[in-house]
Amino acid sequence: MQPLAVAVVAIPFLGAVACLAVRDRASKPTAILATALTAITAVLVAVYMPNETYQFGSMPWLGESAKGLFGYQFDPLAFIMLLASTIIGAIIAIYSAGYLSPENADHPLGGGYARYYFWLLVFVGSMVGIAVSPTLLQLLIFWEMTTLTSWALISFYDNTESLKAGMKALVMTSIGGLFFITGLVWIFSATGSMKFSALGEMPIGVRAGVFAFFLIAAWAKSAQLPFHTWLPDAMAAPTPISAYLHAAAMVKAGVFLIARLLSAGWGLPLGMGLLVSIAALVTMFAALYMYFFQDDLKRLLAYSTIAQLGYILLGLGLGSLGAIIAFQGAALHILMHSVAKTTLFLTVGAIAYATGTRSLARLSGLSQAMPLVAVAFFVGALALTGFPPLACFWSKFYVLAGALQVQGVFGPIVLILVLAESLVTFAWFLWVGQKIFFGKPMRLGVRLKSETDHEPENVQVVSASNVNLPYTMSLILILLILACIAAPIVGIPLVQGIMPK
Repeated sequence: MQPLAVAVVAIPFLGAVACLAVRDRASKPTAILATALTAITAVLVAVYMPNETYQFGSMPWLGESAKGLFGYQFDPLAFIMLLASTIIGAIIAIYSAGYLSPENADHPLGGGYARYYFWLLVFVGSMVGIAVSPTLLQLLIFWEMTTLTSWALISFYDNTESLKAGMKALVMTSIGGLFFITGLVWIFSATGSMKFSALGEMPIGVRAGVFAFFLIAAWAKSAQLPFHTWLPDAMAAPTPISAYLHAAAMVKAGVFLIARLLSAGWGLPLGMGLLVSIAALVTMFAALYMYFFQDDLKRLLAYSTIAQLGYILLGLGLGSLGAIIAFQGAALHILMHSVAKTTLFLTVGAIAYATGTRSLARLSGLSQAMPLVAVAFFVGALALTGFPPLACFWSKFYVLAGALQVQGVFGPIVLILVLAESLVTFAWFLWVGQKIFFGKPMRLGVRLKSETDHEPENVQVVSASNVNLPYTMSLILILLILACIAAPIVGIPLVQGIMPK
């Protein structure tokens, strides 16, 4: 076993323990160091271990075939997920250092940092474990760990809203976990194996039934219809956690599971491929419809995440129908969407930090007070909606090109529907951006620190020119603007090596 492979999994968990040990006083720099080291190690693994698999461990009580249950599998698909989860994890840790403070007008916080960073680092470690898992059993273990960590982080503020949202996420995603376990038990009882390729050893009709269990698990984890309702409610979490949850972490685990299964060397029946694709399209347009009823910016971004995960599943479904380039586009979208959506969430976090609100109706004219945030929002919005040459343009281009590789009328229909969804999303996000950043400048309320801050006289109104974000938040927004441009340079060469058999 290579030391780098051990390190990339171990560092975030060791960092989590260290954050508890140093408590609030030093948990911020400890977490930043741990996530940065994890991201650097992930990059080194991608460079020096491009295609390597190592498996170990057995469970004799399950039979002679229950061997090689744990380890790591490094390949282009693993690196897409690994880089997204570790680099975005480091970005979230750095951004949070400024966001979690008593000066935050939306959620003033003077403590609890060690608990926050403990769960964030466990979350990062769990996502690393999912990305590198060589078997279904190991992936299931880390899959359930993300369920636990997301519950703890969504519930972080300990108020009624966040506790209810955390429990809802826990219950609904655990339902998906039960389907995952059932599929795994079915495979093992039939084949004696827990490898991703074991489905190929089953009769095609049975294979479709087992795959349906994993598909339901992925729908629940990735908030696809009819399991989508937990994700908008999860906006009760701190905004940096919402960014990680939506951009690079738990919701991506579901689509990664389907990608990993479909790339393992067995064919999916035509009917199941159509089911994956059609369900993705239905989810995309249902989420698009909900855009127009959202006043909370984070809930708007939540429905956008649901739609974009539909894009990934659509690409995977088209890939199972023979469109290899669509499959590659789906894998690329995992990384491209991570960058664009993190940018948007963290701009919303900056807006709420300064204004104390995420209400679209109450926001206007912020470009004068927050020019960097305005630039970041529009870059993120253009990247998300596929404006060339920004991040998601390339992944959506692959999916659209793949649609035309599908025989019959289904491919052109998909092309038309995806273009329509992209056009409406583009127009709506531009309208939202102009509503927030242009027009009459709003005056920003800044809460003064006081034991009686509920009284009106303890809130002063200041001019917009007085807004200053913590330097960590500003630095991260600058880096994300650059990442929306540069991410395809990293992602496209990686997905060229993903060739579903």
